[in-house]
Amino acid sequence: MPTAPRICPLCEATCGLTLTLDGTRVTGARGDRDDVFSQGFICPKGAAFGEVDADPDRLRTPLVRTDGELREATWDEAFDTIARRLPPLVEQYGPNALGVVLGNPNVHTMAGALYPPVLLGALRTRNLFTASTLDQMPKHVSSGLLFGDAFAIPVPDLDRTDHLLMIGANPLESNGSLCTAPDFPGRLKALRKRGGTLTVVDPRRTRTARLADRHVAIRPGTDALLLAALATTILAEGLTGLGALAEQVEGLAEAEEALREFTPEAVADACDVDAGTIRTIARELAAAPSAAVYGRIGGSTVAHGTLTNWLVDVLNILTGNLDRPGGALFPLSATAPAPRPAGPGKGFALGRWASRVSGHPEAKGELPLAALAEEIETPGDGRIRALVAIAANPVLSAPDGDRLDRALAGLDFMVSVDPYLNETSRHADVVLPPPPPSRSAHFDFAFNGFAVRNQVRYTPAAVPLEPGRMDECEIHARLILAATGMHGAAPDTVDAMVIGRTLAKAVTEPHSPAYGQDPEQYAAGLGGRSGPERRLDLMLRLGPYGLTLDRLLEHPHGIDLGPLQPRLPQVLKTRSGRIELLPGPIAADLPRLRRALDDAGTDGLVLVGRRHLRSNNSWMHNIPALGGGTNTCTLQVHPEDAARLGLADGAPARIKADGGELEVPVEVTDAVRRGVVSLPHGWGHDRPGTRMTVAAGRPGVNVNQLLDGSRLDPLSGTAVLNGFPVDVSPVPATRP
Repeated sequence: MPTAPRICPLCEATCGLTLTLDGTRVTGARGDRDDVFSQGFICPKGAAFGEVDADPDRLRTPLVRTDGELREATWDEAFDTIARRLPPLVEQYGPNALGVVLGNPNVHTMAGALYPPVLLGALRTRNLFTASTLDQMPKHVSSGLLFGDAFAIPVPDLDRTDHLLMIGANPLESNGSLCTAPDFPGRLKALRKRGGTLTVVDPRRTRTARLADRHVAIRPGTDALLLAALATTILAEGLTGLGALAEQVEGLAEAEEALREFTPEAVADACDVDAGTIRTIARELAAAPSAAVYGRIGGSTVAHGTLTNWLVDVLNILTGNLDRPGGALFPLSATAPAPRPAGPGKGFALGRWASRVSGHPEAKGELPLAALAEEIETPGDGRIRALVAIAANPVLSAPDGDRLDRALAGLDFMVSVDPYLNETSRHADVVLPPPPPSRSAHFDFAFNGFAVRNQVRYTPAAVPLEPGRMDECEIHARLILAATGMHGAAPDTVDAMVIGRTLAKAVTEPHSPAYGQDPEQYAAGLGGRSGPERRLDLMLRLGPYGLTLDRLLEHPHGIDLGPLQPRLPQVLKTRSGRIELLPGPIAADLPRLRRALDDAGTDGLVLVGRRHLRSNNSWMHNIPALGGGTNTCTLQVHPEDAARLGLADGAPARIKADGGELEVPVEVTDAVRRGVVSLPHGWGHDRPGTRMTVAAGRPGVNVNQLLDGSRLDPLSGTAVLNGFPVDVSPVPATRP
């Protein structure tokens, strides 16, 4: 049977696949052994690519609401409806009457990377909400404050480090996050095989924790306190070694003073980690020939998420491991702009505007997704009346889905770009379904910027579009045209406009490869068979490696661009042109962390989420091959807590918190520490009006319904999804 290469779009690892084809049907998927990055690695999600691709519940045609009911419609009908209804709303009530929600899958597609920024630029709404305020915004904010660029995110040099301290991360289940690394498990095993050390800080004994040399079962939500104590120990004991960073850092003395009281003894009770253990970890980290600290979801979706992420890089800086091989380095993507000369930049600002109802400050141009419902419900000028949701299911992923569910029903108009009729898209007036992934070309614009090795890969669509389907990039382009008063123009108009604007700027920049050239002639020389491919070719040509799309097409398994290299000071865009170790917003938030020292010794339960290798948030539960086994929605409880509370394995429990209560089966296990319960994210597929048959057959419960949206990290607006207090009790048996 014929085969075709395809980069897997189902998680952040971006593994290369070899698809087996029978006509237009994908009959199998195996790891591509010739892929320059993944070298044959595959996980269960990638192996299920064919089943994902052929899911019978995927929508095949657009849906348009008529007389209150969604019905199948033609593409022209769908875009005519958008053009007729959306622009008048924006014209009457202003640009902020429109909200835009971008979900996690956007960064897994070419269309999701190329077109939403154009839509936002044209619509000029300040009401942007994305999945970032449910997972990674604290990292963007801390990087923006430290380095002047919210996307300057250093990643651990997994293949060369001697010592890895991992906090709130479980890459053996997640395959990595903000650290694109195919075969993360193999890389960690290689670290230990070469004599390196792996320390995992996590309240659960995860698969990753079981692999580690040391597992620290911290009390959830106290990650920032632990990291502050590590930093204080290194500073107080004279273990600081900035090395080549010495000339790049300002604010070291101020940071030392600000952290002084977070000693191991001061934080030990709050973290439930022995002070001696904290000192040992700090000394080992400082003494290692090379080391990296890496923190992820568990350290971001907590009350002090931004401080946690800031301290991760403070530790990398204090030990001299930032921007050096074996430490934490800044990747350089092939489509990143050509590096500008080093020097001061514009810096990073928080709170340039605020949400209308609760006054939440923006971060990176976004407002907290937890605030979406109130922005729709609350009357007054600026109320969100229309919504465009692209690959987003916030009814399940954001706090208090019941409230958001009701709010969405009250919108004047809603458009959803989604392959499924799910818990959110069922409220839309128009649903635009992208084709299955085998029918789309793929390039990882986002994840190459977080990769542990510089490389570049592009895979065209493995099979042609079926009759009646529309290319995902064309869907996005036509949405932009319909929403902005250009309905009826050719979709390539959008790409030509972007190319023209990009070149108009590039030809004026001395560091650009297009400097001084005629923009029209430059555009005429671009390759590619479509608008998106022409844009990709332009980005490659203007990028740091001088590549072209034609050259990339000659290498179907990718081009290896080598290991990560030091990039300071060029990467810095702070106003000082240096690493600003103690930014003002961080210093202002530290008193809140000091108050957390008084919360030690609580006897109450707190909840954390958990990942599973066969799942990815809310969008993988409809695939039979990925269900069953341990991929279940259960409340994990430690045996001692279960005995104390009268909970039995397999029996239902009632769990209550700020936003409501749920009933869920108990799983008694010592994989969670005492005082902690764990419930996975992304479940709750029991709402009427959806068309996800498999997911509805094993719906689980929506953990985020336990939250009312009031718990946020104040600097980033990220919802506190981990480490919040809950009450758990057995459900009384019903009488016959």
